[in-house]
Amino acid sequence: MGTYLILVGLLSICSLSFSQECSRELVKNVDFPGAEVSTPYSPDAEHCQQLCTQHSSCQFFTFVQGDWTRSNRTFRCCLRSSASGQPNARTALQNVTSGFSLKPCNPDPQPCLSQVYQNVEFPGADYRSFFTADYKECQRACTQDPACRFFTFANGLFTPEKYRFKCQLKYSWAIPRTPDVETKAGVTSGFSHKTKFTQHFDTACEGRLFVNTAIPEHHLQKLSAASPQQCQTLCSAHPLCTYFTYVSTNLTCLLKNNRNEMVIKNKEGVTSGMPARFCQPDNNWIKVAHKDVDFPGSNIRFEPKDNADACQKACTNDKYCQFYSYVNDNFSDPALRRRCYLKRVITMPAPPKVAKLANVVSGFTKKNCHGQKQ
Repeated sequence: MGTYLILVGLLSICSLSFSQECSRELVKNVDFPGAEVSTPYSPDAEHCQQLCTQHSSCQFFTFVQGDWTRSNRTFRCCLRSSASGQPNARTALQNVTSGFSLKPCNPDPQPCLSQVYQNVEFPGADYRSFFTADYKECQRACTQDPACRFFTFANGLFTPEKYRFKCQLKYSWAIPRTPDVETKAGVTSGFSHKTKFTQHFDTACEGRLFVNTAIPEHHLQKLSAASPQQCQTLCSAHPLCTYFTYVSTNLTCLLKNNRNEMVIKNKEGVTSGMPARFCQPDNNWIKVAHKDVDFPGSNIRFEPKDNADACQKACTNDKYCQFYSYVNDNFSDPALRRRCYLKRVITMPAPPKVAKLANVVSGFTKKNCHGQKQ
């Protein structure tokens, strides 16, 4: 009974972020101090609030507006938490906006982001560009392109003149990624069986993988992955990935980009392959539990569970959980045994940077704006 009460107490502490009342209010010119968990870029307070909602441990936030002048932290979304789930204080501060996570409000997992931003650029993350008559056409192109998450358009007054009317389509991850994957004895990790990693197609993919084969050079991005199949899924989701190499010794997924050639070499312990294109891949890899593998960080909370199967079911039944790690009975630290850590990452459109720039317009795909005119 004593052990049970201790576990219940720990669980209540670790679930504070989900016991808050729903509060959608945005408070202008007020700072919400707390422990800073992340500071991504954001174009406005509403987008920042959605980032806080999707972040595993954010409880409240302060958004540093574009008219902030005290430092170079403009357009920063300061995601924060505290032991109580509330700000440590409410401090008057000009040119910021604060608010709370919408986790207790049963939020839409794919929010509509219809706002456009005049004289604001989303630098980086480009994968495709062309010319359009206005920003509305650029946004429609972004909405129709499956990979596009946000855009920046240069209007007819932009300088240099040669870039006027240029529409740049941009990408951020729309599927869950495991930020870190590492070998750890006594830990079992896996994925929610409800997590959606790919679009649905009627035609099945062949899904060919080249075992003990490397594709050197042409690096696009280095990621962590638990299996070659997960690596292939990541490659399939990225619009610039033409093939990949997975290194099993360090659980590393190397996305590659070269549209002209693919040179392969024999290499032990390495698996390579190509992305799935307009076909339905075999997603049974998400049902695999990876023994002696940990997905550190990104914790929503932990719960006491008897085994890894129960942990997987808890993750699958939790609408916020995307992946999990379970600490088995043979783990080195007895105090951590039988803990089931439920985890998630941000999957909404998130520009890598936001900055002021005259005569441009930026915005997001309207794929999730059902019922609104595209």
